[in-house]
Amino acid sequence: MNSSQPTESRKARAARRAGEFPPAPEPLAVPVFDSHTHLDITVHEAGVPGGAAGDDPVEALIDAAAKSGVDRLLQIGVDVASSQWGAELAARHPAVLATVALHPNEAPRLSDLDEALRRIEALAALPRVRGLGETGLDTFRTGEDGRAAQELSFRAHIGFAKRYAKPLIIHDREAHADVLRVLDEEGAPDVVVLHCFSGDAEFAAECVRRGYLLSFAGTVTFAGAVQLRAAAALTPPEQVLVETDAPYLTPVPYRGRPNASYLIPLTMRALAEANGTDLDALCAAVSATGERVFGPWR
Repeated sequence: MNSSQPTESRKARAARRAGEFPPAPEPLAVPVFDSHTHLDITVHEAGVPGGAAGDDPVEALIDAAAKSGVDRLLQIGVDVASSQWGAELAARHPAVLATVALHPNEAPRLSDLDEALRRIEALAALPRVRGLGETGLDTFRTGEDGRAAQELSFRAHIGFAKRYAKPLIIHDREAHADVLRVLDEEGAPDVVVLHCFSGDAEFAAECVRRGYLLSFAGTVTFAGAVQLRAAAALTPPEQVLVETDAPYLTPVPYRGRPNASYLIPLTMRALAEANGTDLDALCAAVSATGERVFGPWR
């Protein structure tokens, strides 16, 4: 190194690496699907692994996932625009299916919630839209003044899921009891998925008893997530799903850096260990559940 050139400080290097995608992990031998990703947000906020998107950054993300053994993706809607975008992507790409919804923190911000819900319902009828979500309740980011709109939106999405016989994907942040209350009052759809499951073993046991699917994200790898791993340990393999919530919730050892579907193997390996299940067997179970409740992709 030429000593006359300035060296990068540790702080500057850490800041630069925080924006870099992690290296690809060892691929899975048995392919799985990512049950919850935001390809549009990933491209907008983080770009693509390696920084070379070519002509199509979304295709680059899908290709990177396939090379890691993640051969199918579920693109999740959070508002009307992202839901429309996801539905259009799913219509033209065989590896992608879509869900549509108003995120629970989006609903209280809308000036015309009824019109937005009408547009979501229209998208829900499309053949490659295979779920309603992410919807639900979030008492962490939405205050008391927005709770009524949030719950109204959640109830509407439950109705859409039942009307079109499609899974319901739930965002539940610090609202476990209220989520179950609304599901009981409305009557749950045939398939309910708890996205980025965040409860303890007791809540997991209740969800398992009800037949819900628990989708685990990179949070299950975090050092302090003892209760989450306990929840994963008691969840039957046929009720386990895996997700990224990309570009967020990157698994260790890359926590804090951008996430993408190609990193699912890190979470799958942690899940298999927590669940006490052979990795290949758990991958096969997750894949079969995905095809049963969302598929077929092709």
